[in-house]
Amino acid sequence: MSLDLFNLSGKVALFIGGSGGLGKVVSLGLARAGANVIPVSRNKERNADLVEEIMALGRKSFLTSVDITDQLDIKRLVDEVVEKFGKIDILINAAGKNYKKPALELTEEEWDNVLEVNAKGVFLVSQIVGEKMIAQGGGKIINFASLGSHLGITRSVAYCSSKGAVMQMTKVLAAEWAPYGINVNCISPGYFKTPLTEKVLSEKETCEKIINRTPMRRLGVPEDLVGAVIFLASDASNFVTGTTIAVDGGFLSLAI
Repeated sequence: MSLDLFNLSGKVALFIGGSGGLGKVVSLGLARAGANVIPVSRNKERNADLVEEIMALGRKSFLTSVDITDQLDIKRLVDEVVEKFGKIDILINAAGKNYKKPALELTEEEWDNVLEVNAKGVFLVSQIVGEKMIAQGGGKIINFASLGSHLGITRSVAYCSSKGAVMQMTKVLAAEWAPYGINVNCISPGYFKTPLTEKVLSEKETCEKIINRTPMRRLGVPEDLVGAVIFLASDASNFVTGTTIAVDGGFLSLAI
């Protein structure tokens, strides 16, 4: 099999939520595979250094921002990208929010906020970019789910609900948009050190339990995600749609 299947040269990747530790490494991985990458978050200044690093690899990028809960702002972003690049080949939805609280203490406002970012935002971005992809004849959409899409994680009722929605949304959009040449897939990361998991992983006993529960006996590092994303973004996955890949060191495979 030729490695050209994984070549992203000339592709345009819009990465929503690409400013965090995981997002930065994956963005640079896409760029090294040949893609022009536009990493986007609510605060564009957070992406300034990353945009420079992408361009230093000989790829195109630019500094921009978006509020994924605002449909008009998403349309503005998408139009901006299409105006500059002519297309969007790859969309990655990786924005995420959580309030780590018992269900009885979670406020209505906090519930709404998590669902608005993690579920509604993914839908709105996918809907607007999906329309462009249909018009251009295809594309790849990669949504980030979570272990919480599969398991009940205590003190994360809104987060797990929203990520379960993302996994189901992926299946529906995959079925609806397959005739247009659009592949829609999901990645469920295991336990990685990120701002969302920093608090729980800082608890030594909890961290040790997670590692012991993981067959590979370690936490994930950002580089572990790059291969899965490149696979789903490339021609290597042209007959893969509606599926979820767990990048979790075997966490979900182990019954206890």
